[in-house]
Amino acid sequence: MRILITGAFGQLGIALSQKLQEQHDICRTGRNIPSGETGITLDIQNQIIVKNVIDVVQPDLIINLAAMTSVDGCESNPNLAKEINIAGVQHLCDSFNGKIIQFSTDYVFDGENGPYFEEDAVCPISIYGETKLASERILLNHNPNHLVIRGNVIYDDSSTTKASFLNWVVNSLTNQKEINVVDDQINNPTWTKSLADVSSLCINNNLSGIVHWGDADYLNRFEFAKKIADKYELDSKLISPITTKELNQPAPRPLKSGLKSDKLVEVLNVVQPSIDDCLNAILQKKN
Repeated sequence: MRILITGAFGQLGIALSQKLQEQHDICRTGRNIPSGETGITLDIQNQIIVKNVIDVVQPDLIINLAAMTSVDGCESNPNLAKEINIAGVQHLCDSFNGKIIQFSTDYVFDGENGPYFEEDAVCPISIYGETKLASERILLNHNPNHLVIRGNVIYDDSSTTKASFLNWVVNSLTNQKEINVVDDQINNPTWTKSLADVSSLCINNNLSGIVHWGDADYLNRFEFAKKIADKYELDSKLISPITTKELNQPAPRPLKSGLKSDKLVEVLNVVQPSIDDCLNAILQKKN
């Protein structure tokens, strides 16, 4: 199968490409192609270029990872967030007759009563969450056979992304820099390889609709940061807890969030890895 991946050079895109190229012909696209990498330049805001790239590549499946993911950036620039996260998905739907897989987020929920099942009522509290929910609806209204995979707190040690919580914690502590991490946002952080493996199984099983995937452990960000420090043998005393309110960020955050993965666990007969398992594997890969 020929698969076109948008946003292929972010941390999830890299993990997905590595996993899927074992079985499929992968075409990687991105708004910027990192030095030393091969791919096609594609900005999903431009419908003409989207159509041209799809016509040239002739994919059997499109996986859309292209998105404006800065939660505060979306809040500060809602028009750009809508152009990328909503109009971009519409351009893909208008230009392609085959199946599309769209990655979404737990930010479609309000964080009052997580973790969440697929059937739980959505209620985004930020522009980012609103635009991602709108993109889900565009996709599934266009064709109910499309697939939306929701994830949360995606992490890896990829050097090409600025969005890595893991790298931020490790680099800060390695440089003896004190950091503040919120202790009132609860999720189940998910390793990119875990999400990539499950995504590959979703493709092989031709799943459609909305599914959730998160790894096994529910904990707050402060606890997650301390786990990282312990695994990397860094000084966890440099990490201080702070409340979300104290951070005073432009966009509100869902606090009690996270995703229940029971549906995929049963359908795909898989096991959610623990944070310990994932961090051990990341460290082993580095050595």
